[in-house]
Amino acid sequence: MEEDREYKDTVQKLFTFIEESPSQYHAVDTMRKHLEAAGYEQLLESGAWKLKSGGKYYVIRSGSSLIAFRIPAQDSQNYCGFQIVASHSDSPSFKIKTNPEMNVEEHYVKLNVEKYGGMLCAPWFDRPLSVAGRLIVKENNRLVTKLVNVDRDLVMIPNLAIHMNREANKGYDYNIQKDMLPLYGCGEAKGKFMKQIAEAANVKEDAILASDLFLYNRMKGSIWGACEEFISSPKLDDLQCAFSSLEAFLQSEEPLPSENVQANEQSEVDGKNVINGKSIPVHCVFDNEEVGSGTKQGAASTFLADTLIRINHAMGRDEAGYRQSIANSFMLSADNAHGVHPNHTDKACPTNRPYPGNGVVIKYSANQKYTTDAVSAAVFEEICNRANVPYQIYVNRSDILGGSTLGNISTTQVPVNTVDIGLAQLAMHSPYETGSVKDTDYMIQAMKTFFEASVRQTEDGYELNFL
Repeated sequence: MEEDREYKDTVQKLFTFIEESPSQYHAVDTMRKHLEAAGYEQLLESGAWKLKSGGKYYVIRSGSSLIAFRIPAQDSQNYCGFQIVASHSDSPSFKIKTNPEMNVEEHYVKLNVEKYGGMLCAPWFDRPLSVAGRLIVKENNRLVTKLVNVDRDLVMIPNLAIHMNREANKGYDYNIQKDMLPLYGCGEAKGKFMKQIAEAANVKEDAILASDLFLYNRMKGSIWGACEEFISSPKLDDLQCAFSSLEAFLQSEEPLPSENVQANEQSEVDGKNVINGKSIPVHCVFDNEEVGSGTKQGAASTFLADTLIRINHAMGRDEAGYRQSIANSFMLSADNAHGVHPNHTDKACPTNRPYPGNGVVIKYSANQKYTTDAVSAAVFEEICNRANVPYQIYVNRSDILGGSTLGNISTTQVPVNTVDIGLAQLAMHSPYETGSVKDTDYMIQAMKTFFEASVRQTEDGYELNFL
């Protein structure tokens, strides 16, 4: 029972994190607040970086991607490599278009939207929604970003009654421009939308120059099931992994110097010095995974590479030292996985069948949509064994085209050995997704052990060192 209480406590923290993160911009801002409370200092990409031993830092790009790291307190120039966990901040949604108001026969005002990512459309109907995102506001001669969240039930997408569409339950091809436009108000609401957004952000309407606004589901997370074994919430994909990474990153601690003397030694391989010390833990969250990652703040960008190179230079290491540290680095690409569906068990691989509650999922793909290979899987399995966390395997059914994630995209910029992992969930890309009450805690424990380890490349494989 004590164990169940711990799982539920972790889930309640997850729900709070998700409620505080109605958009990718809010998700990054929520992480920023947690990091600053833990003593982390913000670095600007536009400024000079002066890093110190034992320093704790984070950097944000475009308001929606974040990388946090900390420098070892002892022998900091001789760090082994980087222990990276990468997840993403965005979720499928509907983006509010510029000039969004649409008048309908002087009796309704609806909002014009476009699809962001590949979502299940049907679950967006008939549930309370609101709007959140960011505004660019002019203040004197400066352009300032303001986050905005209309923190109340504001809009809804009403279904067409079955009487007017008798074939609805036989399948329907939703037209985003016609079927998915949210109802904002009656005729009297005309001209009020941007005024309401300005009020929610506490700015003047005429000071708003541009915006990135999204719909989000207002339903709170819940724990349910016969034994309270399931959770449901908006944005489990991928805020469940982003939250787990942040929690693990903040919980992982560097031992006292006396406990870590041997970890700072160097060894000889082929006559060259190979660092066998501590690694730098890196909590990385990209934006735009749901639309392909090909943006300046996405996994295909230089954001991670730029950050790691600047760490290398600030710690006094040359380009060869950077290449050496990359060879001694490892990444967990953390994005949720499909669990076996109770009503569609045939959709899963016949021999690899992950279920919610059975631990962290290791994801494989022969066409490298997932980066996992035998080496990276074995490394992560050892991490899970060390953390006493169960793990399971996901592979697509061979005749069903699966999705992809950020790992294989990110490694084109930073070529580190990578394993794709996630947590088993149902209804992926619904505005209300389902998982297990246990799995968030499993993921945090596995990631914490990972952040406290170093993975060093050797002549015939990899060597794991645990703090």
